[in-house]
Amino acid sequence: MKLELRPVGLIHSPHHQAEGTPIQPRWAAGIEGTVEVFTEFAPGLRDLDGFDRIWLLYWFDRVRAAQLEVVPYLDTQTHGIFATRAPSRPNAIGISCVRLLAVDGATLRVADLDVLDGTPLLDVKPFIPDYDVFPVERVGWYAHARGTGIADGRFAKDAESQSA
Repeated sequence: MKLELRPVGLIHSPHHQAEGTPIQPRWAAGIEGTVEVFTEFAPGLRDLDGFDRIWLLYWFDRVRAAQLEVVPYLDTQTHGIFATRAPSRPNAIGISCVRLLAVDGATLRVADLDVLDGTPLLDVKPFIPDYDVFPVERVGWYAHARGTGIADGRFAKDAESQSA
């Protein structure tokens, strides 16, 4: 089976390299950027301005080749890629829940942005607490995670040549 994805826009942020970028919106509080939605998709933004938060789905276009086992940020032990949010995935799809500050035509002003500048946008979805928040009792290895929440560049494409 072959799947084809096409970007619906571009994400613009102050983050120009993986190293030093927050690894999740939680650690990107107050960092603002914009989401440029391509003109042909702009009608799909209708009524989005009524939401406080939105999900951005995007393509990790500057990540090293997929790894099935990784040492994720916030840990020193190896875990299966599907038990982490590490970007070196078989399908390099990222997801971030950001604050929507404004909708200005085909441009979204957002905050709490943890995405690299120029990242291809795949989709936008509204955050709806009734759908997106669940009480949980287990969070696996993350229960013992420690760290700053800032990327060190270990998954960047250029890191691949350094570790080879």
